[in-house]
Order: sequence, then C-alpha cells, then structure tokens
Amino acid sequence: MRSTAITGQKLVTAMLLEVPLVLGRTAEGKVFAMRDSCPHRGIPLSYGRLDGEVVECCYHGWRFDACSGQCVEIPSLSSQDKLKVERIFAGHYPCEERDGYVWVYMNTPGTRLPETIPAAPGLTVFSDKYKITHLSCELPSHVDQGIIGLMDPAHGPFVHQSWFWRKRGSIHEKAKQFEPIPNGFRMSPHSPSTNSAPYQVLKKITGEPVTTTIDFVLPNIRTEEDRSGKMWFSSRATVTPVRRDLCRIDFVAAWNLFFLPVSIFRVFGKIFLRQDQETMIQQAEGLKHNPRLMLIDDADRPAKWYFALKANLIESRRTGGAMVHPMDGPVTLRWRS
Repeated sequence: MRSTAITGQKLVTAMLLEVPLVLGRTAEGKVFAMRDSCPHRGIPLSYGRLDGEVVECCYHGWRFDACSGQCVEIPSLSSQDKLKVERIFAGHYPCEERDGYVWVYMNTPGTRLPETIPAAPGLTVFSDKYKITHLSCELPSHVDQGIIGLMDPAHGPFVHQSWFWRKRGSIHEKAKQFEPIPNGFRMSPHSPSTNSAPYQVLKKITGEPVTTTIDFVLPNIRTEEDRSGKMWFSSRATVTPVRRDLCRIDFVAAWNLFFLPVSIFRVFGKIFLRQDQETMIQQAEGLKHNPRLMLIDDADRPAKWYFALKANLIESRRTGGAMVHPMDGPVTLRWRS
C-alpha cells in the first residue's frame, strides 16, 4: 500500500494473502497494521475509530493498542469481572515504510514471529538527486502467473509492441547469461536489446555504453538497473498476492535522466502496465477451464527456476535444512524476442 494513502486519523483497509487488514498512523505518525477483525464478535475494526495510539471497535467499544494489538479496555466490564483484558489481542502485523510504500510482514498462520523481522527492501539509487514515481495495477490471476509473466523474456514484441518500444518485426535471437543469487537469479550485466528504442536513445545522449542488470528474488521482487556513464535508471516491480485469484503489480522507478520528466514516464509506464493487465485478463479467461500448461526451454527457464526456488524454500523451512538452489552456476539462455 502507498504511504500517502494513510493520513491523519483515517483507518485504511487492504487485503493481503486473503487476510483483511486495517492500517493507520498513530498520533506520532508511526504506521501500524492489524487484522481487520475484532476478536470479540468479528466486526471489522476499520468501522471503528483511531484515537491517538488506540483503535476502538464500533460495536462494543473494545480498545486495542494500535502498535501491538493488545486490548487495553473493555468498557462493559464491571468491578466484579476478573477477565484479564491484557491477555486479549487483535491480530497485529509488523510493518515498515520504505520508498513510499507500507510493507507488512506476514508470518505463516499458527507460527510465531521471528526474533528479527527482515528489513523491507529498498530501491537502489546511485545519486543524491533523482526523480521517483509509483504505478500499480491489479491482475485477475494467481500470484504465480503474475510472477512468471513479470520475468518472461519473450512476450515483449507481442504484448508491448509499440513505436516507442519494440515492433513485432524486430524479433531476433538473443543470448543472455544468468547466475544464481541468494533466493533468486540474476540476468548478468549486459548490453540491452538493440530493438528497444529507449536504451538506444540513452546511449546516444551519453555517448557511452548502456549496461542492464536484472534480478529476481523470492518471494516476488524483480529489479532492474540501467546505467550509462553518470546516467542511471533503477526500478522494482513486485507482485503481491491479494486473493488466490487476484494479485497486484506495484512498480516504483527512480532515475537521474535530465531529459525524462516524471509526467512523460508515467504516460508510457501506464501503457506498459495496461498491456500486461489486459493480457492477464485474457489469460484468466482461459485458465478458468483448468487447461494443461507447459514450459519450454530456454525462454521459460526463468519460470522453471522460480517454481523450483519456491518449492525448495518451502521444503527448507519444513525440514530446517539449507535451501537447495536449482542453479549450479552461471548459464547462458537463448531465445528470440
């Protein structure tokens, strides 16, 4: 969720992994996330109100500390009641603000939170001054389909064909080296495709080669860094599972390219996301009938790595053993796009 959506004493709702959430800010401005359900009768806490550091249920006035979820008051209790209010908790989730987003840490249901919560990933930037913007769209599909679509290297000339990006007739064979990284894989630094106009414009302006590095890291993060001399462009796309049949792409980009206003980039960025969204809507229509699917080499190898990484991570958590990476070392993949 964007940080700018949470202001003042407003309570904001969201859905993550089919868990309803209510988010807000304390009087000090600290963001918090709770399960949007009162443990008393189940009414959404988002119908209540935020009173400084406390969320109050609209039904019976039960009050919960916003940053811990601990109950601090039940107005209906009399002096004779022995109920230990402090032992009652509404669901609470650690959260952190980074790059204009609120990141919520979701632990596996029925498990304790780890002693150390992993830090939210930050977008890499290469100078003190830069432009930044955020875009998003919903995809009517399981998160797996959204992720393998995000990393797919062969759909560009068909889904994203346009005068400012690529034309279908520009398809040619490519060879890229990939290497394993912790919980993911990297398309090693390389010169970007010659049939992608923006990269060629950047090269002409700087007079220096353009280098691109693309990473995918579990559970859902794709980053890209493009550099040419002192000029740079950095982006991160995440695919967030909302429900089993719905996910959301959140895209943030930063750059110091003096010739690229935010307003212009957003126009083209929205076109890109809309093209992906329309394709996933069409794919969802076919997936309703549970067809048999297939993955091919080499264009679909990143998708195969994703599924193997995901399965191996789940297995390592189940057994407590080390995670086995599906890649033994660097490998070169070839495809046409």
